Order: sequence, then C-alpha cells, then structure tokens
Amino acid sequence: MPRPHSDNGRVELRLRPEDKAVLTRAAAIERLDLTGYILRNMLPQAEAVIEREERLQLSERDSLHVLDLLENPPPAPARLIRAAKAGFTLE
Repeated sequence: MPRPHSDNGRVELRLRPEDKAVLTRAAAIERLDLTGYILRNMLPQAEAVIEREERLQLSERDSLHVLDLLENPPPAPARLIRAAKAGFTLE
C-alpha cells in the first residue's frame, strides 16, 4: 500500500541487489555515500534535461525572421482592430 505523500526530501528507489552493489561500490571508490554519489551524478543530467526542454532554440534563419517581424510587424487583422475600437479587454 502506498504511503501518504510527505515532502520531507526523501526519495525511495527500488534497485536490484546487483545494481545497488555497483552503485555502492562506485560511491565508495569516490569516497561518497550512496546518496551523495547519486546526487552528484544525476543532478547535472536532470538540469540538462530541463534546460534542453525549456529553452527555445532557433536556427539563424528563424532568428533573423523573428527579428524582422519585430522590426516590421505585419498589419493587424481587421477583427483585432474592431475589437480594440469596441473597447474589448482580455481579462
């Protein structure tokens, strides 16, 4: 039965005994406890995943196109102009 959620900073990790033995041995070689070893090796990877997924990367061509649109925006559609004249607000 699952335990109630508690944000106490703990994470449970179920490993095969042979996988835990490998991680424990590597941690000992680097003079770290298992938690320190896992954190040191996994946090940079987690941060890289977040960075990769949250950053929008444009090609040079697309970057130039965006800059051109900012400097020379297309005319507003008639529907938008009518809404602005009618006092429409986006609340």
